Amino acid sequence: MTDDPHPTQEATETERAGGDAPDGTDAATDGGAAVGTPGADASGGSDDAADGEPVVDGTDAGAATDGAAAAGEPVLQLRDVIKRFGSETAVSGLDLTVHEGELLTLLGPSGCGKTTTLRMIAGLETPTEGTIAVGGDVVAGDGAATPPEDRDVGLVFQEFALFPHLTVAENVAFGLDDPDSEAAAERVADLLDLVGLADYGDRSPADLSGGQRQRVALARSLAPEPDVLLLDEPFSNLDVSLRVRMREEVKRILDEAGVTAVSVTHDQEEALSISDRVAVVNDGTVEQVGDPGEVFEHPTSRFVASFLGQASFLPARVAEDGIETVVGAYDRDLLTGLGDGYVGSHVDVLVRPDDLRATPVAEGDADGEVIRRQYTGPSFVYHVKLHDGTVLRCLHNHTEEFDVGEPVAVTLVADHALAWYPAR
Repeated sequence: MTDDPHPTQEATETERAGGDAPDGTDAATDGGAAVGTPGADASGGSDDAADGEPVVDGTDAGAATDGAAAAGEPVLQLRDVIKRFGSETAVSGLDLTVHEGELLTLLGPSGCGKTTTLRMIAGLETPTEGTIAVGGDVVAGDGAATPPEDRDVGLVFQEFALFPHLTVAENVAFGLDDPDSEAAAERVADLLDLVGLADYGDRSPADLSGGQRQRVALARSLAPEPDVLLLDEPFSNLDVSLRVRMREEVKRILDEAGVTAVSVTHDQEEALSISDRVAVVNDGTVEQVGDPGEVFEHPTSRFVASFLGQASFLPARVAEDGIETVVGAYDRDLLTGLGDGYVGSHVDVLVRPDDLRATPVAEGDADGEVIRRQYTGPSFVYHVKLHDGTVLRCLHNHTEEFDVGEPVAVTLVADHALAWYPAR
């Protein structure tokens, strides 16, 4: 690693064609362009984060960024995992470590390789190269290919996949060695109590709501006490209001059971709200992994910055006594890790809607004009096009209504350090 997380050399973009795996999983890339990572070398590794704390690079994406997730022992390890479907590369040199008792979420756009990664962990796909170890035992790679049923891994499917001809209790007991034993009955009773369905054992899955069926599927996967529980877009089949309630409920259940889990989603709010760590996946590799707050507030690449939240990039020139932008001059301390060596450099500053304010002014005093407004209920997000063509998003209370076409001045109001990237 180098000492400087922000080289001035501009990273190049590589475009790859998107495509799905033959089985319909999100195999290959999504057709988007890869973006440069501050401090990245040609292999995709990243240097120190903007706040000076160590971050995970592409060569060992399993290490925790803040030490919080490293309390448990490693339970799942992926090393240099590659998966190809014909000429398409779905997963490319992916490294990841999941620690005991944590919920790690693979987050990324459709086609980034996250579901293919989950299927390889489960044993439903075999890596083309690399190794996967569960509980210290290699289950894929090095000549090994342990069948799914012989891996200590549980899987909760999107569709829940309950057996309609079995009762709720029979579904939960299905994966146990002796489902008709007294010990199995006690295990099932404990799990149904854990998921809040203690009185539903004799019912049919057809009599349950979507949220209840999900909890049954979760209990069934937990019954054999797997080393790792895999959740494949677990909330995608639920309506929005139920989805929010169920993700909190599932997190509670996993915490109480002390289960190590890996979830896959493209829902940013879901990943950020319930995960112990988030691994952002792009083009089959982990771009960044860490505590949700760290990943959101200190993204180490343009892709991560753009994918998480509503990101805008404000062009700036680094001067000796500050940074100069089209919406005013600001203190250099506003940017993280900005040393004296960058004087005269052009950078792009990551700003989110709550970092900016728009103020209606006379046209001659304006920095730009409102070109769109998004009403979210509690607030408006105004899209402002500056005179140089840059588009910024500004967050305002729902009582502050501006018209599309209205001239506005824009002020940077962030009270925290901002990430930045070499200018393009």
